Amino acid sequence: MESYPKAYLYRRVVKAKCFMDAHYADPLDLTEISSEAAFSRYHFIRLFKAIYGLAPHAYLTRVRMEKAQGLLGRGMQVTDVCMAVGFTSPATFSRLFKRHVGVAPSTYREDQLARAEALALEPLAFIPGCFARFNGWLQNRNFGQELS
Repeated sequence: MESYPKAYLYRRVVKAKCFMDAHYADPLDLTEISSEAAFSRYHFIRLFKAIYGLAPHAYLTRVRMEKAQGLLGRGMQVTDVCMAVGFTSPATFSRLFKRHVGVAPSTYREDQLARAEALALEPLAFIPGCFARFNGWLQNRNFGQELS
């Protein structure tokens, strides 16, 4: 049996990972992903999990959830986000999002929009006090007193 250097095998797995990163919104299946690395499905799963610590499907779901968080944080509607990140069922998307993030997508969206609004109104409230104090941002420049 022919043996390949680890670097060669890693490059092939990384190529498939990059394919998933680029095409996360497309309907991908394991056969398509593993063919990017030129491995059988089962050999690819073993190698991918050994390198990244997750099965390819779990990795793809994590990428989709991260992209969804960004879109929801910008105010996009939940159904639109669901479709934009490669899900076809809003119920499945919502269930997976809650499992990965800890809150429902609509709640996450509302929280992120409220946080952005609060940040715009009072930016210093989002900077740790120790950092602001160290940089002199809590000093009243007119009187040399520290603000509370």
